[in-house]
Amino acid sequence: MLITGAGPVGIIAAGICRHVGARHVVITDVNDYRLQLAADMGADRTINVQQSSIAETVKDLGIEGFDIGLEMSGHPGAFNDLLHHMYHGGKVALLGLLPSGTGVDWDQIIFKGLELHGIYGRRMYETWYKMTQMVLTGFPLHKAMTHHIPIAEFESGFQLMASGQCGKVVCDWTGSA
Repeated sequence: MLITGAGPVGIIAAGICRHVGARHVVITDVNDYRLQLAADMGADRTINVQQSSIAETVKDLGIEGFDIGLEMSGHPGAFNDLLHHMYHGGKVALLGLLPSGTGVDWDQIIFKGLELHGIYGRRMYETWYKMTQMVLTGFPLHKAMTHHIPIAEFESGFQLMASGQCGKVVCDWTGSA
C-alpha cells in the first residue's frame, strides 16, 4: 500500500490500511510532523521525499511495486512517483485534487494495466457502517485527532491547519473542549 500525502485523510488512511491487514503501509510527504502521526497510526514506512525516495523503500522492502496506491497529496510529482512505483494490474484511488493541466506518464498506466478511480462519491451509509465497525474493533482514530478546540475559537483551527503542525482538528460544539 502506497499513500502519497500525509494530510489528515492520508494519515487516517494509513491507520485504516494497517487495521484491515495491509502487509506494507508506506506513506510519503514533506512534513515530518504529519509523517510521525502516520507512523503512530500504523504506517510501516514514512518517506520524507525531500530526504529519501520511494525507490529506496521499494528496494528495501524487496518488492517490485505496490498493489494499491492512494494519491492524497494533489501534487503532480507525487502522483507520477506513485504511478512509477505501482505493480502491474495495481489499483489507484485518486483523492488529491491535482492542478489543471497536470502531466501524466500514460505509459505507466497503459503498460502496467493500472486501474484508476477518482473520488468514489458518497457511499455514505456503507462507509459509516464500516467505520463504526472499525472503531468498535479498536481503530485508534483518537491518534489522528491532535487538536480539540472550542467552537468559539474555530479561527485558531485554520491557523493550526495552515501551519501543518496538526492532524485532524475537531471543533467542540458542547463547550467541554
